Amino acid sequence: MLTVHAHPLLEIAAFETRFAAPLEAVPTPESVRVLATLSAAAPFATDDAVKKAVRDLLRQAGYKPTGRGKPASEYLLGAAAEAPLPAINIAVDACNVVSLHSGLPISVVDLDLVREPLAVRVAESGAAYVFNASGQTIDLSGLLCLCDADGPCANAVKDAQRTKTHAGTRRTLSIVWGTRALPGRAQQVANWYRGLLAQSASINDVDVRPQE
Repeated sequence: MLTVHAHPLLEIAAFETRFAAPLEAVPTPESVRVLATLSAAAPFATDDAVKKAVRDLLRQAGYKPTGRGKPASEYLLGAAAEAPLPAINIAVDACNVVSLHSGLPISVVDLDLVREPLAVRVAESGAAYVFNASGQTIDLSGLLCLCDADGPCANAVKDAQRTKTHAGTRRTLSIVWGTRALPGRAQQVANWYRGLLAQSASINDVDVRPQE
């Protein structure tokens, strides 16, 4: 179950993916790999209106989504402008191509590395976590985050290193960070995303509930 705290703009979609083998043994299908460029034919396209809506979502509680703290979807646009997005594993590759074309940030975490209960809420002032193997940290103050029993572990900017997928990952949780300014887009994007992953895994719904 995923509890979502009240937020005036957030509209998320979430689902679980179960792979029949560890990610290192699951190849990325050609249907996903061909989407790794900006020129690829895709059912969604981003624009300045989408970018503004996503940034407004992230800044609502005081976070500043600019510079190195910009939404992950904008980072992917910059990376894909120079070359196709690099292949990592099917879980991350599908996440990245869907985020690239839809303009919505997406988090994907290893479900065996998180501890329930899971909730989506705004991080408190001073919260931070390590986001890469080099030990770099991100200040999470005012940023919407997926949180587990140990604290924030993912968001629309950079996911935590402690819950990222790895060669042995078998189960993932994906969260599409949508906004009410783009009604219905989060679920539509999630449906496309699920279809890409369904070629390689089984997909399960997640029980998303508002905080009571």
